[in-house]
Amino acid sequence: MKIVFIIDQVYLHGGIERVLSIKSNYLSKLKTFDIHIITTEQKNNQACYYFSNLIKFQDLNINYHRDKSYFHPRNLVKVPNHIIKINTALKVINPNIVVVCSHSVDTYFLPFIRKKIPKIKEFHYSKFIEEDKRTGQASIFKKLFFKFVDFVESKYDKLVILNKDEAHYYKSDNTIIIPNPLTFYPENISDLGNPIVISAGRIAPVKRYDLMIDIWELVHKKNKTLELHIYGSGEPHYVKKLQEQIDSKKLSKTVFLKEATDQIQSKMLHSSLFIMTSDNECFPLVLLEAQACGLPIVSRDCPYGPKNIICSKTGILVKMNDNKGFAQAILDMISNDEKRKELGRNARLNATNYDIEKIMNKWLHLFNDLKV
Repeated sequence: MKIVFIIDQVYLHGGIERVLSIKSNYLSKLKTFDIHIITTEQKNNQACYYFSNLIKFQDLNINYHRDKSYFHPRNLVKVPNHIIKINTALKVINPNIVVVCSHSVDTYFLPFIRKKIPKIKEFHYSKFIEEDKRTGQASIFKKLFFKFVDFVESKYDKLVILNKDEAHYYKSDNTIIIPNPLTFYPENISDLGNPIVISAGRIAPVKRYDLMIDIWELVHKKNKTLELHIYGSGEPHYVKKLQEQIDSKKLSKTVFLKEATDQIQSKMLHSSLFIMTSDNECFPLVLLEAQACGLPIVSRDCPYGPKNIICSKTGILVKMNDNKGFAQAILDMISNDEKRKELGRNARLNATNYDIEKIMNKWLHLFNDLKV
């Protein structure tokens, strides 16, 4: 079976890119699959994650201006060339199925080209972020745009969403729930003895690392030995802003902004707790990775991802905007060795529910149902 995955790029560290590497590598090992990945702006960069040499890559060299909206005139003029190039690529490859991974311009036109090829659209973000715009006093343009979005989504053969809470946001009946697969499951787990609390992800406003730093200020007042290590990359000006916040609170010896790393497993195994302060999540892969390493988790109970992974037996979900409660949850977890280790063991067990064999079996069933 010939599968084409479409994504903007695979050179920047991110959950979508990581999941694609796991899925495509798994499929490429199966003799019955021929895997192709089409990018639009790889810019001759090396992939940031490992991809099997059995996988065939093709870059269309569209190169949208990522600092502007996809609907900005400088990007819109690139769309016709994008359509022509991707249509040509699909005609040559002639795949059995096309899977659209990232949410970029091609999302909106792919159902309408090479119509006989089944199309799957993956959603790696929460549609919660659209709720206010859809239900509030939106402009006529916004209302028309969302009607267009709903129409386009109805034209995909399947929409893959990551958790059950997202389902009610979709107007069409073509959704299927397939969570992200676990990327690793180390033989050993953390002994939860190091005074290090870890977090990881894109350094972006939605992740609310500014809030995490505020929370850490409360933690540090009561525990001077703990360190917070944050792994990730982001826009330099935003990273600089966070570092200035750390410095202004005199936390530079206890909070450390570190670059994105391909050694996150090792970093987790040397930590005692994982924390997350996002405003919204869909299905954060990093939480599964933390659980696989035996780490309990403290997270804001944001829509909707964390609560689909964390329960009272594996961590603590804190009400939104309760900074004091979050700080106290960290302190309680660190001060109670027995509880921390019990939650860590349970977290490790929960991670097995997302074993790659279990998750990829769902994808295989989907491909077999749709293939032409």
